Amino acid sequence: MILTPATIQGHIRIFDPQTQQTFVDKRNAIHYENMSIALAQSLANTNLGYIFQMAFGNGGSSVDPTGVITYLPPNVTGANADLYNETYAKVVDQNSALNTDPTRNKMTVLHTSGQVYTDILVSCLLDYGEPAGQQAFDNSTNFNGEFVFDELGLKAWEGSTEDLMLITHVIFHPVQKSLNRQIQIDYTVRIQTLTNLSST
Repeated sequence: MILTPATIQGHIRIFDPQTQQTFVDKRNAIHYENMSIALAQSLANTNLGYIFQMAFGNGGSSVDPTGVITYLPPNVTGANADLYNETYAKVVDQNSALNTDPTRNKMTVLHTSGQVYTDILVSCLLDYGEPAGQQAFDNSTNFNGEFVFDELGLKAWEGSTEDLMLITHVIFHPVQKSLNRQIQIDYTVRIQTLTNLSST
């Protein structure tokens, strides 16, 4: 049997779509066990394993009184891995009836002919009025606020909205979502085959 190894990489950009100010621009961690399950389920046409939701949380870091930020490691081991403290989530599967804005919260498959990688661009917009209960302005001094996000993950469909599987996780410095601005997340997952590393 010929094996073609593959790598999966992720990258996120969090920015204000009006001003183009970038808040976060970094790679993320992959939960390889859960990702392998999700890929196998998708390829086997089981109607499971596809990216369904982008989840946001505020438990990935702590800020001391002097402003020094301490980051926790991404949760990428164990079948039941999850965000440290999820506080909000949006459906990004544009084919789901639960997606309230499929033109701005969606996935796009990007491939260049002849290349050995394909990207999934997951786009998610937090509009002015969401989440409900956010502060009016982005000037909070409380870094533990419910919508001061410092972690984000993609979750795969496993049969119900209560049974989702974390496949990626990224920790970053706190970013506040408030009424006075939109926040756009462009989350790229790259799947690449390594054609020069075959074995029998």
